[in-house]
Amino acid sequence: MKNTYKLLIALFATGSLMVSCHDDLNQTPIDPDSFTEEDVFANADEAKGALAKLYASLALTGQEGPAGDADITGIDEGTSQYTRMLFSLNELTTDNAVVGWGDPGLPNLHAMTWNASNDFTTAMYYRLAQEVSFCNSFIEKVTPLNESEEVVSFIAEARFLRAFAYYNLIDFYSDVPLVTVVSTDLPEQNTRAEIFNFIETELTEIETSLKESGANEYGRVDRVAAWALLSKLYLNAETWIGEAKYTEALTYANKAINSSYKLNTTDANGNGSAYDELFLADNDTNGAQNEFIFALNFDGNQSRTYGGTTFLVHAAIGGDMDPAEFGVNGGWAGLRTTKSLVEKFDTAITNSDDDGYPIEWSDARAMFYTDGQSYEINTIANTFTDGYAVTKFKNIDSQGNAGSDEGGDFVDTDLPIIRVAEIYLNYAEATLKGGSGGDLATATSYINEIRSRANASNIAQGDLTLDFVLDERARELYWEGQRRSDLIRFGYFTSGNYLWPFKGGAKNGTSVDSYRDLFPLPSNIVIINTNLTQNTGY
Repeated sequence: MKNTYKLLIALFATGSLMVSCHDDLNQTPIDPDSFTEEDVFANADEAKGALAKLYASLALTGQEGPAGDADITGIDEGTSQYTRMLFSLNELTTDNAVVGWGDPGLPNLHAMTWNASNDFTTAMYYRLAQEVSFCNSFIEKVTPLNESEEVVSFIAEARFLRAFAYYNLIDFYSDVPLVTVVSTDLPEQNTRAEIFNFIETELTEIETSLKESGANEYGRVDRVAAWALLSKLYLNAETWIGEAKYTEALTYANKAINSSYKLNTTDANGNGSAYDELFLADNDTNGAQNEFIFALNFDGNQSRTYGGTTFLVHAAIGGDMDPAEFGVNGGWAGLRTTKSLVEKFDTAITNSDDDGYPIEWSDARAMFYTDGQSYEINTIANTFTDGYAVTKFKNIDSQGNAGSDEGGDFVDTDLPIIRVAEIYLNYAEATLKGGSGGDLATATSYINEIRSRANASNIAQGDLTLDFVLDERARELYWEGQRRSDLIRFGYFTSGNYLWPFKGGAKNGTSVDSYRDLFPLPSNIVIINTNLTQNTGY
């Protein structure tokens, strides 16, 4: 059992989990005593249990395991899990994925036709607002105990998680209320720039209060997570606030790269690649964990959810695929990818027909299932065989054993949110965009380290272009919740400069209005809080 969930079990035992209402970003407990009772914050040991809920709020969905007592209402509980919605908003809206299910609002994501009442854009706002609320409550209640170094670290972790929630909020929605205290007042709306500055200040202030690189328990953040998130924040600054901060992005990328976290290059089983071990059931122990700067932990017995990697494994299995090869009891026949992702990988073998569809690749990151699957997508809905399947995530460990849930329902595989390879890519992008102190030779070497791990050919320094870096991000990070943000930063998400199948609802892809670079604030939130102005276009 992973350490975060050892803490969570203790928290469940106290009956001290918080349930929130969802009328605004200013989230408060329905029953304030449910999380803030005196004994929960009596000492550092008890506070450590409460801290677990802040992490668990991003991994789990409610109070009774996978279903039955949801933190968020108005949407299927499993669907409301943070990383499942991150996939829905940042992958299904792009060239990386389609889904055949017809849940209300879901087909609109890839077609880019969502509105302000969309279940998925609404639920993500609620999930992130809840995380802010939990963090605010924790910080307020634990601050009187901050005499000890340990509690100072707890508060810094809570501030990191709150900053991370706000990072997501301004990525998805731009202008949202900035709430840092528990209150029942309807908050004012803040600008994206104001919240950008808040995130920046928070992360720089907590840097030395967080534990040193690698010194925290697995599953909890240390100061390298703050550096890495700052690197991501600064990389997006020109898009988000109109001010280029690529020099700062390089500064913090360098700090993270020079930490104890390293690219995982050791193949523990000797049969696959070090890349595929990042996404196996024992990725908390097989060496992959040394690359994970910030990850969410999942355990098939102790932390059950229909989101997380349980979703990524089951939903990607269908057609002729054998679920047992993925360590689960069945497939949900939903997720596939488009040819626009597939064609980014170097092909080793194509089929023998004139159409030349790729069926094998020299790049180990090209994890596609092709038997019985069509390269072209003619129909998304209810047609799993249209589009190649993705085999990146498995509930199998490095030795080929299935995960801990004997029933095969729930998955052990942890999910990286920030890892070293992404920071290498940040360095390369910031260098090419003019960041002071960046070195093209170093950037090329970082890219080649990533590619060498995947058995892909090295590139020459002269071949390192911005479009190459964007494609390399697609190859390295697909299905990890990054793609929409990357395409926006490069001007490709809504424009006609880059099309993929069924972008904008057209089979061959079409541009859409640029206001769709942002999601709408939930319509009911705007109605309740008249201080809020809806995003343009909605």
